[in-house]
Amino acid sequence: MVREWVAVIPVKRLSAAKSRLRGAVPAARHADLALAMVRDTVAAVLAGDAVAELLVVTDDPAAGDAVAALGARVVPDPGGDLNAALRHGADRVAGLTRCRVVLAGDLPALRPGELDAALAGAGRRSFVADANGSGTVLLAVPPGRPLDPHFGLGSAVAHAASGAAALAGDWPGLRQDVDTPDDLSAVLDLGPGPHTRQLLRDLGLTGRRVPAA
Repeated sequence: MVREWVAVIPVKRLSAAKSRLRGAVPAARHADLALAMVRDTVAAVLAGDAVAELLVVTDDPAAGDAVAALGARVVPDPGGDLNAALRHGADRVAGLTRCRVVLAGDLPALRPGELDAALAGAGRRSFVADANGSGTVLLAVPPGRPLDPHFGLGSAVAHAASGAAALAGDWPGLRQDVDTPDDLSAVLDLGPGPHTRQLLRDLGLTGRRVPAA
């Protein structure tokens, strides 16, 4: 497979990230968990065969340093909401002449082959719904088309309504984003990447249900 895609991942300030996940790990390690999941997502994206370049849109210094060390390019957040950050990274920085894909930054069980398979089927503007079917973990767009992201509550329906095609595939790691303790437990069942696995092991959480907040 030719490396032709530019991937874009947005990362909030770690101190404000994953508010619904608070309580799953001790408060002092919450930002560490958010960063571990970002690192595993970035590593998986870069380990595949389809992505030529990964842009991480963030103003968090720790996140920027961590993803740069993995091989990502850090792009300052332009301000505004999540969709503004994605449009900036995909349409302005990467540019409309490239194949672009935006992904959630909380996919710690992502396998590189899952992303490659999803992108192989993205011949037009396409999206992948999350595990519960309501959210979106991936939005891909071919050259010449604006990204037109609609992330937020009910984004899968919004992306379908905007004309994006839903990609169907057995990609459990790609679909499993992490918003709640139950999501983190699902990641434990799938097998998290090394950064998330090590953090949870250090906290004595590997191999059992994650406590709810």
